[in-house]
Amino acid sequence: MWALRRLPKPLKDARISIGASYAASAQLQTSSYLIGETATTFGSCQTVSNKDLSLLRFYHSRHTSSNFPVRRCGLSSQAGAESSGEEDDLEDGLSELETRAKAESKGDHIVKDETEGGLDSDEELSGDIEETASNELGLFEAETDVRDKKSSSLRTGSELFKAIISAPGISIYKALDKWVEGGKSICRDEVLAAMLSLRKRRMYGRALQLSEWLEMKKELDFVERDYASRVDLIAKVRGLHKAEDYIQTIPESFRGEVVYRTLLANCVVSSNLKKAEDVFNKMKDLEFPITAFACNQLLLLYKRLDKKKIADVLLLMEKENIKPSLFTYRVLIDTKGICNDIAGMDQIVETMKADGLEPDIYTQSILAKHYASAGLTEKAEEVLKAMEGDKIKENRGGCRFLLPLYAELGKADEVERIWNVCESKPRFEEYLAAIEAWGKLGQIEKSEAVFDGLLETSKKLPARYYSKLLKVYSDHKMLQKGKDLVKRMADNGCQIGPLTWDALVKLHVEAGEVEKADSILQKACQQKENKPMFTSFMAVMEQYAKRGDVHNTEKMFHRMRQAGYVARLRQFQNLLEAYGNAKAPAYGIRERMKADNIFPNKSLAAQLAQVDAFRRNSVSDLLD
Repeated sequence: MWALRRLPKPLKDARISIGASYAASAQLQTSSYLIGETATTFGSCQTVSNKDLSLLRFYHSRHTSSNFPVRRCGLSSQAGAESSGEEDDLEDGLSELETRAKAESKGDHIVKDETEGGLDSDEELSGDIEETASNELGLFEAETDVRDKKSSSLRTGSELFKAIISAPGISIYKALDKWVEGGKSICRDEVLAAMLSLRKRRMYGRALQLSEWLEMKKELDFVERDYASRVDLIAKVRGLHKAEDYIQTIPESFRGEVVYRTLLANCVVSSNLKKAEDVFNKMKDLEFPITAFACNQLLLLYKRLDKKKIADVLLLMEKENIKPSLFTYRVLIDTKGICNDIAGMDQIVETMKADGLEPDIYTQSILAKHYASAGLTEKAEEVLKAMEGDKIKENRGGCRFLLPLYAELGKADEVERIWNVCESKPRFEEYLAAIEAWGKLGQIEKSEAVFDGLLETSKKLPARYYSKLLKVYSDHKMLQKGKDLVKRMADNGCQIGPLTWDALVKLHVEAGEVEKADSILQKACQQKENKPMFTSFMAVMEQYAKRGDVHNTEKMFHRMRQAGYVARLRQFQNLLEAYGNAKAPAYGIRERMKADNIFPNKSLAAQLAQVDAFRRNSVSDLLD
């Protein structure tokens, strides 16, 4: 095991090491937990209550051990980075951090998107575990207040928002100048309403311009949440580095916890492990209080990248007396489900209930999904019935979850029943859920019929709605239908972006046309506005690796780095698979992994040993 980095500060203010076993605290009371198939002793903290320890114990059950000595006093990405196997779900660099809660409240309307940038690859995430509502991030409390008060700007639709989206070209500055010159005032309520609408539609570029114009023209007195909102928008539009640079320009009195937690959330969205840990440690250095939000962000990140560190975040929360939130439990439940530890998942649910929290519909959908995946049909159906309630017509919010979950169980009659509830006036999430559900059941005609109904709701639908049907075609290897749909998109004036590229790449991969998929990906990389999704690169890379095509596998690895994706264990697994299948040595691969802070797990170590066998030595030279 490579040595951990040392940080200069001593372990004094709960700045405890994530990814470490707390062996250094041997003087404290210890507790044994069953981890993997062996009992591993973790030194706990004296402040940990028996009730809290039960959560750790349930989490640890049959989970991977992490035995690293405490060598530093902060988070470290140096320790045992491990792929979960599910980690590609959010690699497009953006998630539904801020739209889910608002989208639900506007469920009767089709939400229009300016571009596809910032959308998830699909709805295959475990329930909705990857979403983090904007009200948890805390940037838009004022916007919520405006909405709750039913201000005139929201009742009639934000006039400022209408002026912004009507602005020709890319820049909106002239439209804003014209707004002021026309004698219209810029008040906070109007600005917040416009910002809310722009974000809801993922028009992050225009939202950023609005924020910049307001500060430049001094039309608004900025407070910390305004600066935090700017950090969020810069991270989304220009990247984390630019967002960090901007933070340094914020007046020190406004450079508080909200600003840094916003940066942390965006680091997590982009799956940048080292940067997220650095930001968390920076928050500790600045003596900001450790919040449930910050810990939840780490849990979300480690769920994807290094599950061994989750237990250490829980221990940190216990030491700091941070009460687990519903989101905390949701992440833990999903992690257990991904690991197929259903008993452990159930234990965490019981602990959550004992803590006074009941599973919400998101959590129930996660449970049902994992029960279904584990073949526990009766338990899955029991949860689904609980989600429906007594009258499904009065519980429409659950339909978008129920449709794909019943399809997962192969229950076509139940899918039909739920869709009949929605069919007279479907919400846009229900359209998408029905397209997905019928696709899972192999009833392509019904998916297409639902999609045709969706098309009738608007003259110009965003591309992501087409992408849902494209995925159905991809799953069923219907290449020609997929091509026809893309042509239809172009004819309807849809902007082709990351989601469509991803669907096209996978469509051709499934059809065995890997080179064509590669060509599509290469053209997508040349686009300046958006970058292809992580999953698009991986779909092609995996095929080259299976062939033992070292050159093209390395090429995909290089392209991903050029696109800004941080190297991760899965990419190295594919590289080693390519070298192994080609029976070629991978010279320098260990050094490359170490440079990217990637540390081999058991399976990767076996791959390394395999390619080592192909190294040339003096004996092989003589035999040749």
